[in-house]
Amino acid sequence: MELKRRPDIDRFIGAPDREARAVLFYGRDRGVVRERAEAVARKVTPNPDDPFDVSQLTDSDLSDDGGRLESELLAQSLMGGRRLVRVRLSAEKGAIDKAVAEAFAAHAEGRLNPDAYLLVEAGALGRDSALRKAAEKAAGGVCIPCYEDEPGDVARLVRESLAKEQVGLSADALELFVARLPRDRGVARAEIERLVLYLGPGSGRHASAQELEDFLGVEPEASLFDAAADAFGGRMGPAQAGLRRAFGEGESGPAAVRAAGMHLSKLRRVLTLAKSGADMKEAAKAAGVFWKQEREFLRQARAWTLSELDRIQPEVLDADRACKTAGSPDALIAERLLMAIAGRARRLGL
Repeated sequence: MELKRRPDIDRFIGAPDREARAVLFYGRDRGVVRERAEAVARKVTPNPDDPFDVSQLTDSDLSDDGGRLESELLAQSLMGGRRLVRVRLSAEKGAIDKAVAEAFAAHAEGRLNPDAYLLVEAGALGRDSALRKAAEKAAGGVCIPCYEDEPGDVARLVRESLAKEQVGLSADALELFVARLPRDRGVARAEIERLVLYLGPGSGRHASAQELEDFLGVEPEASLFDAAADAFGGRMGPAQAGLRRAFGEGESGPAAVRAAGMHLSKLRRVLTLAKSGADMKEAAKAAGVFWKQEREFLRQARAWTLSELDRIQPEVLDADRACKTAGSPDALIAERLLMAIAGRARRLGL
């Protein structure tokens, strides 16, 4: 069964149908997918991280053992509660897509442990995806596509999030802030949380557009984002100088790697939209690129390709893990990452 209407989706997430044994969330905006899946997981079990009642699987787990998913869905809860099996798929791979589709269909029909709940998170699945087809057809399953937020959805998210912290924005400030936010739900939430800290949780403060301009213009992490932009633009000297300036301002290696990852995500978002036929400038606006940075960002977007970004992504993830290891030289790790990105950018003609 597929749910497309917002009221139906919100109703299901608020109170998942007890007769549904399996649910699939999929879509380009992995932030929305993750957020909705987490909400359902907390309805199924009070502790989604409980190692006794919750099994979490990834692509690699299923690649190494083709029968792993069905085995997990057949297993009984060790603590006597409802068992939750979560599957996070990072890409639409034929063999894994088919294997998960078969397990989804079998579980939705009640052929496995009826007390288990299957929760699958995936990216943008095409119409030919076996998993998507199985979820759409299953009577005991639910399929929920997660579309990218529209400006109205983002504005509502901002208003509700700020209201919970007893702060707010004027109408002009809200419009300005929404225009600057990326459409990725996860990144947007992080920016909203940063704004809440700036306004002061519980302070009752409502910022004007002018106050918000001051906030947006002097971001605590501005030097890091400048360094990341310089690296992706092939400017080694400025990237290195910006990074060291940020460290002098008290920023850390993990934050620098995060800035690089966010810049990469924006480039990927713009290139993906452009590949689908969108105008580059409109794509940049949708990705939350500030108008003052648009010209340089588009210069980079025309040089980078999705395949090149895919080659860089593992290096960013490796640097992130390395930076968070106790005793690691995180500043040096971040600097090496940005120099590697700048070197790749130069080879692309930037």
